[in-house]
Amino acid sequence: MPVKQPRLDWNMRSFDATRFFRSKLEPAYLTDLGALYAGDCLPVLKSMHDECADTVFADPPFNIGKIYRSATNDSRPDTEYAAWCRKWLDECVRILKPGGSIFIYNLPRWNVQLGAYLSGLGLDFRHWIAIEMSHRMPIVGRLHPSHYSLIYYSKGTPKTFQRIRTPIQLCRHCGKEVRDYGGHRDAMNPNGVTLKDVWTDIPSVRHWKYKSKNRNANALSTKILDRVVEMSTLPGDLVVDPFGGSGTTFVVCESRNRKWIGAEIDYIDDIIDRLNNDDIHPHKNNDFVECC
Repeated sequence: MPVKQPRLDWNMRSFDATRFFRSKLEPAYLTDLGALYAGDCLPVLKSMHDECADTVFADPPFNIGKIYRSATNDSRPDTEYAAWCRKWLDECVRILKPGGSIFIYNLPRWNVQLGAYLSGLGLDFRHWIAIEMSHRMPIVGRLHPSHYSLIYYSKGTPKTFQRIRTPIQLCRHCGKEVRDYGGHRDAMNPNGVTLKDVWTDIPSVRHWKYKSKNRNANALSTKILDRVVEMSTLPGDLVVDPFGGSGTTFVVCESRNRKWIGAEIDYIDDIIDRLNNDDIHPHKNNDFVECC
């Protein structure tokens, strides 16, 4: 995991969320860097000023009938789900600064539609990132689904794009390097290879070491958010996550000196517990970030 950066002077006071909002909302929880709001994300997003966020990361419910807590409906008709997604996407794009980045984590079937909608709003396509997850069961008559989709768009030319390098892959049996890079190994960057748009090194979040014991629903690996945050923001930038979930985005922002604003409808208590609990650990990450 990259070395944790020291807190800066402007972070030594409670986070002032009011300057990002045009109407007053009472946060459920504040840190020196961020504010967490309880309830539906749409009122929170609609209350925010235009063009105030540097990056938006959204991991909405996938509409596959999962059982969350009482406030979340994950079994909508497809047309209703798509219409709902367009509503929060409109707000996410509105609050995004020129040059800001937006990442949407979802199933490929939905991200095809959401990506097309973002393109229609005038955003620039950057990447379709495939995140390998092979624990799902095969489906009769279809290829084995083995990845989730992370689409990456920007509002014009990205104002921040930090190159991330991953360690050169070693064989887990013999410890030797897997590839010879066409005989040009000596010319390789010593900090590793440029991050690809297929991520095969993201661990599942199954062990209680990495998530709240009160949470039965899935949680994202900190390694995903490490990359999103480091790639698209600098210390002091604002990251907005409208679907707080297990709080992974906020934990990563806290460790990397990014401001954050989040909303969550079901798992507020779990997020607050995680932000105050050093027993929940991040996943190991040996990425190297080439800072701007």
